Amino acid sequence: MAALSRRAFGRFLGSGIAAAALRPALAKPPRFLGPPVHAAVRLSANENPYGACPGAIAAMHEACARSWRYPDEAVDELRADIARLHDLPPEWILVTDGSSEILKLAASAYTGPGRKLVTADPTFESCGKHAEAMGAEVVKVPLDASFAHDLAKMTAPDAGLIYVCNPNNPTASITPAARVRAFVTSAPSMVLIDEAYHHYVDSPDYESVAPLVKDHPRLIVARTFSKIYGLAGARLGYAIAQPPVIGKLAAQAAFDTVNIFAVAAGRASLADAAWAADGKRRNASTRAHVVSELGKRGYSVIPSQANFIMFETRKPVKPLIAALKERSVEVGRLFPALPTHLRVTIGRPDDMERFLSAFAAVVA
Repeated sequence: MAALSRRAFGRFLGSGIAAAALRPALAKPPRFLGPPVHAAVRLSANENPYGACPGAIAAMHEACARSWRYPDEAVDELRADIARLHDLPPEWILVTDGSSEILKLAASAYTGPGRKLVTADPTFESCGKHAEAMGAEVVKVPLDASFAHDLAKMTAPDAGLIYVCNPNNPTASITPAARVRAFVTSAPSMVLIDEAYHHYVDSPDYESVAPLVKDHPRLIVARTFSKIYGLAGARLGYAIAQPPVIGKLAAQAAFDTVNIFAVAAGRASLADAAWAADGKRRNASTRAHVVSELGKRGYSVIPSQANFIMFETRKPVKPLIAALKERSVEVGRLFPALPTHLRVTIGRPDDMERFLSAFAAVVA
């Protein structure tokens, strides 16, 4: 067909001939063939390999009928669900675009020139990156010998915000409950405690600080649906704090950052407690097997309370990461504070067998 002007092409599209020509292509959506046979095993982002519960997937499909509306009412419904879960009024909850948004909002609200961020080293870097963008100095305090936060050193008179990731990413270690509770009570600055991996913990030495929010106006707790609920791609999280703090965080946010599909999936996920319990059990079983196998080969694994592990490889990890990727096994990135430690997400059992096999090959 000869080249057409935009206007002429518009007339062509309006003709019966054009409609007949285009109809077969439009009637047949692309056929999904699935992943390639030798697709990479992705053990790099601490995702839930079992995905979202069936109810959440169905809820996202059903939400398509409401995609023409802004999500305000739906967000209010989810906020009410979360408030009931924590026995709090809805005004104490901020629903966000993953818990990553909370870290950004907190850094924007409470750090800047002359207002430092205090954080562990190593830990999840996002809050520190956002604080640096705000012009704040980031003070990094090394983890202690047990890979817990050294809370006694994590105070500063000019700190605007103290970030504590518990369980900690990348080490999967916890900071004991009594220490965290005492720290929250005495900290002179705003404290943001990131509980992204809370649902995987089975240690009696851990507790969520969410109940402490009622008595501590300088506390923010971050939670996510990305991990145990398998909604990393949907992007959904929430903050718990007293209403003045929620208002200050919300003032930093864009309008409608949470989409209606994520909200629908979040509500369905909260309603299916069995899915989360099964995910915790499967993760613990597979994690124990991997830790045992690495131990048999002489590798020391940091005690994990999350859906990933970190272990001492006795050699720089950057070449190991690259060598594993060549074998289609993707693992965590380098954390400079622990240059010989490798972080590996716990996938399905067959994923972990591929990891163990590939790792044995690259260190042979």
